[in-house]
Amino acid sequence: MERSGGTVRRSRHNVPSSGAGAGHGNRREDNGGNDRKTRSRALVFGAGVPAVLLLYVLGIRGLVHLSLRQLVTPGTRSTSFNATSARVYLEHIAAIDSRTVGSPANEILAVNYILDKINEIEKKSSKIHKITVDVQRPTGSFTIDFTSYYDNITNIAVKLEPALGSQHAVLANCHFDSVANSPGASDDAVSCAVMLEILSSLSRTSHPLMHAIIFLFNGAEENLFQGSHGFITQHQWAKLVRAFLNLEAAGVGGKELVFQTGPENPWLVQAYSAAAIHPFASVVAQDIFQSGIIPSDTDFRIYRDFGNITGIDMAFIENGYVYHTKYDTADRIHTDSIQRAGDNILGVLQYLASSPLLADSSEFRHGNLIFFDVSGLFVVSYPARIGTIINYIIAAVTLFYLLKNIRGGTNYARDLMIGLFINVTSWISAFVTVLILSVLVSRTGNAMSWYTHFYVAVGLYGTAAVAMLILMHTMAKSFCFANSRRQHLEELFFVVSLVLWGIMMIIIILNMKGLYSAYFFIIWMFFYLVTKCTHPYCMIMQNTSRQGLGDLFFDVSLLSWSIPMMIFTLKGISSAYFFTMWIIFLFVTKLIQESVHQGSSCTYIAVYLLGLFFPYLHTSYLVWIVFEMFTPIFGRMVFANPPDVVMAFLIVTCTIILMTSFVKFIYLVKNTKTIMVLLAVVSGVTFILVCSGESFPYSDNMDSPKPKRIFLQHTTRIFHNLNGDVIKRDSGIWINELDYNGITRITRYIPELNDTVRAPCDAGPFCGFPWYLPSSNNKTWYIPAPHPLVSEDMDFKLESKIKMPGGAVRLNFKVKGPSHITVYIRRRETSVLSCWSLGDGIPVSSSGGDYFIYYSHGLHAPAWKFWIEVKGSDEDLDGIVTIAAASHYFFGEDQHSPELDSLLQRFPDWSFPSSWVSSYKQYVY
Repeated sequence: MERSGGTVRRSRHNVPSSGAGAGHGNRREDNGGNDRKTRSRALVFGAGVPAVLLLYVLGIRGLVHLSLRQLVTPGTRSTSFNATSARVYLEHIAAIDSRTVGSPANEILAVNYILDKINEIEKKSSKIHKITVDVQRPTGSFTIDFTSYYDNITNIAVKLEPALGSQHAVLANCHFDSVANSPGASDDAVSCAVMLEILSSLSRTSHPLMHAIIFLFNGAEENLFQGSHGFITQHQWAKLVRAFLNLEAAGVGGKELVFQTGPENPWLVQAYSAAAIHPFASVVAQDIFQSGIIPSDTDFRIYRDFGNITGIDMAFIENGYVYHTKYDTADRIHTDSIQRAGDNILGVLQYLASSPLLADSSEFRHGNLIFFDVSGLFVVSYPARIGTIINYIIAAVTLFYLLKNIRGGTNYARDLMIGLFINVTSWISAFVTVLILSVLVSRTGNAMSWYTHFYVAVGLYGTAAVAMLILMHTMAKSFCFANSRRQHLEELFFVVSLVLWGIMMIIIILNMKGLYSAYFFIIWMFFYLVTKCTHPYCMIMQNTSRQGLGDLFFDVSLLSWSIPMMIFTLKGISSAYFFTMWIIFLFVTKLIQESVHQGSSCTYIAVYLLGLFFPYLHTSYLVWIVFEMFTPIFGRMVFANPPDVVMAFLIVTCTIILMTSFVKFIYLVKNTKTIMVLLAVVSGVTFILVCSGESFPYSDNMDSPKPKRIFLQHTTRIFHNLNGDVIKRDSGIWINELDYNGITRITRYIPELNDTVRAPCDAGPFCGFPWYLPSSNNKTWYIPAPHPLVSEDMDFKLESKIKMPGGAVRLNFKVKGPSHITVYIRRRETSVLSCWSLGDGIPVSSSGGDYFIYYSHGLHAPAWKFWIEVKGSDEDLDGIVTIAAASHYFFGEDQHSPELDSLLQRFPDWSFPSSWVSSYKQYVY
């Protein structure tokens, strides 16, 4: 051993010749070949390495950005789809403005426009095709997470088939209705415009189709999938459908992502892979969506569950900030975005309509498929069972490689476990540090500071995570692997760390108002104690060279990828391919490095970074998808945890994934202090700016608005007792905001809207308020206001009460009112809601055990009649159930009131208040 300048250098004969294991044992063999090899591997890594790695990551991020902004790939084959014509359709449909079910805009104007265009297309169609149009107005009921009833809604179905007809069809689904107060250009007028142009293009071709294509212009998707249910369960053409494409939106324009396929039927994804000209698909997005993390659903679920049909779900995901707002206008959708969607959908529909598999796919029906696109150029897809075999093979190769290193070095197994322990400890440190930062930011009242400028979150949480990862590994290198033990510094570090985390833990407990958060402290105490106990073993590793440590943590990264790969594989999660990809490229990079072992440190780094180019590129691609989908969601729902905590968790997870294969460089470079200080400064400065309120969450920039969403209902509430007498009556504007920040920033514009008017949870189902969707939260406010006047008040009437055999009582109701009515039921604790006339006859409860029924009707409909049966536990059948009904006026003069319109004008420009008039009536029976 030699000492030079305070730095210990190991003899060249002891530098590992290959792999990590050779450098961690007590091997001192020296032969000509190995000696030359080890001398070439004694590389020196200077302070420029962090800069190189940063430029590498930024360069890849730039490539991802260019790929995602390149909507139409140059040089790809073209189709007959004309985006200019589709844009004309889009602008006309969006110009009808808000198209809610039951409104003349939806049931007359939109329907007539679409029918007129279909009629024009039919006149120009080729004689080898036959076009049949059917306007369906179904009535029905179904149950998913809630119960839905619809009456006389509107669907437009168009069947394009060979002149002699066809027995099989592929379905393309869009919806032309929209939510209230939104023109719905992206959700989903643009998809209907694309379908009209595809119908026009295919109808004029001279090539006959083998199967039919049914274009369903769905008129009631925003009513929680009623239109698709009406078609697939009642339409005469439904039995022809063998596969479907559902065209949706969670954002405005950009690329349309295939985020859900199946169930099973891998041949359908292979059809997309072969026919989509500009592919954008990810099984990772599918796993995330189907896990339930994203609070959303589409018509895909209806076709799958009620039609037993396989399909593809695709949606625009870019710029979800304006989704379901007044800003969802046609001018925000780029023509290239329409062109790429048209090219892809036309290609896939044409492929399926000409495929013999559509008629009989029995041999290709079973099993799932792993699929992902490569920068939008092509799709890689293979059966999940093949993926499982590949994963097991890679796991076996990794195990063989590690066992070989264990045999090559007497202490390698111990070193590997200690390295893995250090790695996991660094992860936990990063998570705890960043989560504490996120809690502190939330408690200062500056949550979602990154909502408009996402890179604020990167500067605040991403840099802190990277700094903590580097810090933990740097300390491990200094205290666990260095020749000088520096006992006094280590003990000081240990004590200071315990005190620091103890203080932070107390802060968390006080801020989160619960002792459950003490598990953080327990975890840290455990790991610190384990570290102290294992420290003597670390000291044995002090003679390890810098290059040996780099090789060791290369193997640690292999192990770090292998563990989740096997967990995902055993659980049947297709996204396991992601970890397999990293392991394969790490091995390939290792082999290339061994083949160029005579090179300099620059060559070593260049080979390593080049070898991992694809996994880094693909990972960055997926990370963009995750944040593009998730970030806008924070503005339209209230999470159980503060949004900064969720965002911090996502950023740390992505940071760990991107950093895992860079950890070895922490042990190869001489000094990491500069980079740690810079990262800490960036995070600290960002934290100060955020806590001082310099980063405002929302934006009123018309080029790229990021509005705060708020729901307002001017409502009248009437509560009746068992005798039918009114025991309470009030009216006011009920305000339900949709993100964590509440109305704090609104109060300066509307002083009377503050926590003194926070709405209490009244007795009765769903807290006695007119909820429009089957969910509730306690962040609502109620400002007293005069009773709003409507032309048609809801009439909710108990027609009869019949005692049934078995001790049950049947209550028959009759309801007449506007196009949207919601009914809420709460049974007495000693009673049971045994059956009803809705859905499949079996009542399904929603929130907190209450039952939610969603009703809507088209332009004209008779009174809605339904019954429920309630069974009590004793002879007293009075007061066994509480029922409330709410009417919602989403269009026309009844949607407005002078008080509501006056209040809306006072909201700031950076907010989007969606408003309507409603009524609420509660009864006890």
